[in-house]
Amino acid sequence: MSRKLYFECRSGISGDMAVAALLDLGADREALERALDSLPLEGFRYEITRVKKSGLDVCDFNVILDRKIDNHDHDMEYLHGHGAGEAYSHEHFHSQEPSHPHSHGSEGEHIHEQSHPHVHEHRGLKEILEILDQGDMTEGARETAKKIFRILGEAEAKAHGVSIDQVHFHEVGAVDSIVDIVAAAVCADSLDIRDVVIPCLYEGCGTVRCQHGILPVPVPAVANIIEARGLSVRFMDLEGEFVTPTGAAIAAALKTEDQLPARFKILKTGMGAGKRTYERPSILRAMIIEAEDGREEQIYKLETNIDDCTGEALGYTMQRLLEAGARDVHYTPVFMKKNRPAYELNVICTEEKREELEHIIFEETTSIGIRRIPVERTVLDRRMVQVDLPWGKASLKICGTGTREWVYPEYESVAELAKKAGIPFAKMYQIVKDSAL
Repeated sequence: MSRKLYFECRSGISGDMAVAALLDLGADREALERALDSLPLEGFRYEITRVKKSGLDVCDFNVILDRKIDNHDHDMEYLHGHGAGEAYSHEHFHSQEPSHPHSHGSEGEHIHEQSHPHVHEHRGLKEILEILDQGDMTEGARETAKKIFRILGEAEAKAHGVSIDQVHFHEVGAVDSIVDIVAAAVCADSLDIRDVVIPCLYEGCGTVRCQHGILPVPVPAVANIIEARGLSVRFMDLEGEFVTPTGAAIAAALKTEDQLPARFKILKTGMGAGKRTYERPSILRAMIIEAEDGREEQIYKLETNIDDCTGEALGYTMQRLLEAGARDVHYTPVFMKKNRPAYELNVICTEEKREELEHIIFEETTSIGIRRIPVERTVLDRRMVQVDLPWGKASLKICGTGTREWVYPEYESVAELAKKAGIPFAKMYQIVKDSAL
């Protein structure tokens, strides 16, 4: 049985929430500290502590910026206050040369000391990727961090109507965003779980203040990530920005599936605290889960009635559909209006293949309409194996629930061996099946 990482984003998601939840799950803290301490960045320190949220004990990952580059991300009066708020812009970044001492504060706190005069520097995606290349982290973590930044950069570029090369510091290069993204990538990589389930992002409503002025929630960058990456979103009747651009980019980069197993065991739970104060507590819950017997997945059933189409055309259509990735294809004889004989075509497919398969049906048959029905199904875990027999290799499919297995020889290999051996198909089928028991 495979383990999966499940993010429950009912209170939104941000970079610091994701890092804290992963740390609470048992992500490698030493790997995190090693990566962050090696980055050629200054003007920040970070703390890993425990805090109370709605009476719950949760992990908190806090990036604390120098006042010179503080970005007000957690200032509720600035974000949602009615006044003009403090004048705020971080169009330019004041940076130092890469070499700088690190010192450790109290337990759980790391400090990056400043020891150089400030100079103005615009930091674009190219410079950020160079920073990531200098970090002490695994290649897997580095590639994940770069993927997150590219997703974020593409979304900001679209929002501002510029190319991704023209997106500079304040869109994708804020120090806390770099730290959050590197930390999330390192923590996720250290857990070594490749399947990440994120069914839905929950977002609030209203407006939020940023350096560009007052923007509607979700802000353009978040909306662009949701659109480009096919993330599901549900809007809550709660005012506030629950999904930040960094949080959305992390979700888009890590997500591999959006359907939870029908039944699963929870192996471990982690909870990460957010800094903003809304009506719904900002807590991101992450779980390491393991699916129980059987595996549920959502698929689509495509259905259409076809007449005035030859048997050869229908056979060719079936072949094309299967070759294009349909899970199953079959015809059922039916009688249509005026008692016309016809066939009902049924195709089982995934959401990703649906549009392509519908195009094949319209192209190859006389159908003028297709019924599309989302359905759920439970399937057994399966694997393919080969066995050696005197006449050659035979392929078998083994399906199971964890407590019981079923063996199914593959038709083509059984037929080939039956011809070679001069043995009836049914007898060879049993020989192949017995060889795997």
